[in-house]
Amino acid sequence: MEIPLDLARTLAAVVDAGTFEAAAAELRVTPSAVSQRVKQLEQRLGRVLVVRARPVRATEAGAVVVRLARQLALLEQDALAAFGGDPGASDRPAVLPLAVNADSLATWFLPALAGVERRHRVVFDLHRDDQDFTAGLLESGTVMGAVTSRAEPVAGCLVRPLGVMRYRAVATPDYVARWSVDADGSALARAPRVDLDRRDDLQAQYLHARGIDAAGSPRHFVPASNDFAAAVKLGLGWGLLPGFQSDAELADGSLVPLGGPPVDVPLHWQQWNLGSPLLDAVAEALAQEAATALRPQRL
Repeated sequence: MEIPLDLARTLAAVVDAGTFEAAAAELRVTPSAVSQRVKQLEQRLGRVLVVRARPVRATEAGAVVVRLARQLALLEQDALAAFGGDPGASDRPAVLPLAVNADSLATWFLPALAGVERRHRVVFDLHRDDQDFTAGLLESGTVMGAVTSRAEPVAGCLVRPLGVMRYRAVATPDYVARWSVDADGSALARAPRVDLDRRDDLQAQYLHARGIDAAGSPRHFVPASNDFAAAVKLGLGWGLLPGFQSDAELADGSLVPLGGPPVDVPLHWQQWNLGSPLLDAVAEALAQEAATALRPQRL
């Protein structure tokens, strides 16, 4: 059995665009032609490849085909770059979907990509998610590389350590006074905290480490790194902040430490094992930038 590459590319376009109509516009064909191609591929493989909803989603089988299409597209771009390309292909940059956690995205991640973009014809499609979940985007074929807390390689991927991001629990002096937070931290069981989203368990980890029940703590949800830090600095709640967002405020007294151990989050880079010079260039740039922004990781 063979997977026709034009049909695989069409499926990937549908999943990326979210609708058959948007994929048709991108491919410059009719929506009917796109639908027929997807049906043809499903019949050929004997599997349903997409959930026909809005947005269209790949099934488990469809994700395998989408991943293949993306791998081939990247390798094609690498080959064209190696041969100097051709006039038609040189106008189409490689598209690299990558996953990254919010705090890395807000600090060291983008400068690394900027350096790569200056040397390569590439555009980036970034997916922000918690570092505990970005590896899942690799497994599904949604992205080609990810900053993740997972040290074990995802199947078919390479992994390299980047470093450790250290967080400390902080709050404003007014917040500490209002909620009577003292050295033992027991008041934090009822005092409001700031979480990035409903899957963010970093603050809960800190409470558990101090023997404090996290279940009853009210939660503000602020889904962006800089806005999260702003919420803590405005006294909406307490939260764990890395040094780049709290060192100056701790020094001038506008934030105070809440005690307890720091929370260290080891970060790793995982990427598809394709032998792609472009993907390898991204990995090297990220490793260099992380070496100056993160704490060394103990192996």
